Amino acid sequence: MALIVHKYGGTSMGSPERIRNVAKRVAKWARAGHQMVVVPSAMSGETNRLLGLAREVSPAVQTAAVTRELDMIACTGEQVSVGLLSLALQAEGMDAVSYSGWQVPIRTDSAYTKARIQSIDDARVRADLEAGRVVVITGFQGVDEDMNITTLGRGGSDTSAVAVAAAMKADECLIYTDVDGVYTTDPRVVPEARRLATVSFEEMLEMASLGSKILQIRSVEFAGKYRVPLRVLSSFTPWDIAIEEEAKSGTLITFEEDEKMEQAVVSGIAFNRDEAKLTVLGVPDKPGIAFGILGKVAEANIDVDVIIQNVSHDGKTDFSFTVHRNDYQRAFDLLKSDVVPALGAAAVVGDTKICKVSIVGIGMRSHAGVASTMFRALSDESINIQMITTSEIKTSVVIDEKYMELAVRALHKAFGLEGGAAA
Repeated sequence: MALIVHKYGGTSMGSPERIRNVAKRVAKWARAGHQMVVVPSAMSGETNRLLGLAREVSPAVQTAAVTRELDMIACTGEQVSVGLLSLALQAEGMDAVSYSGWQVPIRTDSAYTKARIQSIDDARVRADLEAGRVVVITGFQGVDEDMNITTLGRGGSDTSAVAVAAAMKADECLIYTDVDGVYTTDPRVVPEARRLATVSFEEMLEMASLGSKILQIRSVEFAGKYRVPLRVLSSFTPWDIAIEEEAKSGTLITFEEDEKMEQAVVSGIAFNRDEAKLTVLGVPDKPGIAFGILGKVAEANIDVDVIIQNVSHDGKTDFSFTVHRNDYQRAFDLLKSDVVPALGAAAVVGDTKICKVSIVGIGMRSHAGVASTMFRALSDESINIQMITTSEIKTSVVIDEKYMELAVRALHKAFGLEGGAAA
């Protein structure tokens, strides 16, 4: 008997019929003798609907008091899902019980709308499992030390599921989505994209951070840190598929780099449309400038991605960085009101029509000329590169948003990722 965690996305929970199918699938695993913990997302579109209602009545300025209430509203989507799934499981003859994040409890910090999990008390869940129950836990949410409900940010149910699996030392964590695994790139952009049978945690972490929407980055971080066996697979296969077949489907995210994986120089192309660029012009080129700019941004809980400081001329330089497009206006206003006057800079300018395209692969460590192949492919398509950032296993470029799909297709072809069987 194994302890298995299943996570189901919003599309899988999108209707009563789909919820019944999830219940049948979970019941199949439970009847096979496994202890089952299930973490479902809110029904497809429900979180957007709830937050849309909130936007209609909320104050113009987003304070901590406002974000606290947003979490109070957003968390209800998952509470509906766990209740419905528990009822569907009971209709399948299963002894099932549902819990919200505060009932487990899943402890988080107090960063409303993007809280981080600090600990999970699994005693209550273990007692239920020992009693033969299927336990259904809300994803996406927890509770801080003052008992305020918090949410983990979009995709937070992935993080919840992996964190529960880590805390309980689960044998496997299966992430059921509306796709059948991790692909070399988005098949909607490149129809020739192929599914990867395996991908390393390092590569998956880079892909998640670079815009791949398959898994939330924090869920991959958790899985890597606590060595949680993780598999991404489709919830739209027939629920009565044999467990042996189902357990080998999708994409396995592995700890080990096998020989086959090492042969692939580049495993995938990731992209992110949600970026915006900010540039502080005419900054005095002296020690502490980077902190003077980014320190204020960090205090406002705004994540920074690509950072570039230009060469100094006449004691002045330009400092550019990217943020999530949702944070752009807040970051722009902060720089204009606080940073530019304090540093004696000339001005701040921004661009919301950019995107980031990246190549990822553990094989890049041992192969020279990978970046030059990338740059040549973009040059052949007359795509101008605005910013570049690299690590051991990835190279990212910031380009004009209108060239994103062209860039992805060109790079996918340049690195020979199309066609053939899954790697």
